[in-house]
Amino acid sequence: MLKSHGYAALAKKSSLVPYSFERRDPGPNDVVVEIAYSGICHSDIHQVNGDWGNEIFPMVPGHEIVGRVAKAGAAVKKFKEGDLAGVGVMVDTCRVCEACKASLEPYCTKGMVGTYNARGYDGELMYGGYSNNIVVDERYVHTISPKLDLAAVAPLLCAGITTYSPLRHWGAGPGKKVGIVGLGGLGHMALKFAHSFGAHVVQFTTSESKAADAKRLGADEVVVSKDPDAMAKQTGTFDFVLDCVAAPHDMNAYLDLLRLNGTLCSVGLPETPLTVAPFAILKNRRSLAGSMIGGMTETQEMLDYCADHGIVSDIELTPITKLAEAYERVLKGDVKYRFVIDMATLGK
Repeated sequence: MLKSHGYAALAKKSSLVPYSFERRDPGPNDVVVEIAYSGICHSDIHQVNGDWGNEIFPMVPGHEIVGRVAKAGAAVKKFKEGDLAGVGVMVDTCRVCEACKASLEPYCTKGMVGTYNARGYDGELMYGGYSNNIVVDERYVHTISPKLDLAAVAPLLCAGITTYSPLRHWGAGPGKKVGIVGLGGLGHMALKFAHSFGAHVVQFTTSESKAADAKRLGADEVVVSKDPDAMAKQTGTFDFVLDCVAAPHDMNAYLDLLRLNGTLCSVGLPETPLTVAPFAILKNRRSLAGSMIGGMTETQEMLDYCADHGIVSDIELTPITKLAEAYERVLKGDVKYRFVIDMATLGK
């Protein structure tokens, strides 16, 4: 077994503490990644706190992982020792269902194996990226360009692909009016991508203080959603709206923004069920949709696109010893726009 160490939650809502554990011995198709940086996702906090009811403890969170290959199995073709590598939200799928064959692995009919808070098909408990290393089949490991700041690449493995995938699927681009709801870890990536794709992008935010930053990140317009007159002016004009807000909010207000055949896609995972008025979707034949992360092929496409266009996350580096402070600030929305743990602070 491979000796590993990191930080873990030992029980629901507990503080994260230093934790030593073992990972499986790497096989011929496996890559061992020595982790340099690990992003902090809001879903890490949800799972540590037991908000979704499927928690396995002890839990080592983290699914925005970048580093260098420390070892490559004999059958590995994509990587050699020393290569940059990234691991995202999943580390295995059935590989044989219709979704897997179409490189839509998040929708695997058997259920994807999460990078942490999950068990492999053989019962192995998965531990995530708040640690010094990880062992993953090369199929679920991504190549990373050296052209980009490695720390700022880490959130692309979740926040990046979570927004890139629906924007591509619903055709955000020239001639399309696209709304982005929320300017946080997800929203700032959605704004960067939608702008880069050539859409006319409108940022919706509850805070006037974020308007200047939204323009800096690529917004053509900024609408303060608490202003009913400003919202009314946008009614029925959008082809696509991507809702990145994790807090409970009124979905009907954003459905009302859609023109004929428009789509509102939610990726923000509020803790409470959404309430949708029937006429909010009947009018203009609107669609309310959701989207997970992209498959392995699309995630690599996103990483390559970012390398070609100089796109990374706006981040704050934090030492692993300040996880409690980072979690508290994420819950307050007090980060621009993603925390990334510098794993050099983990020590031995």
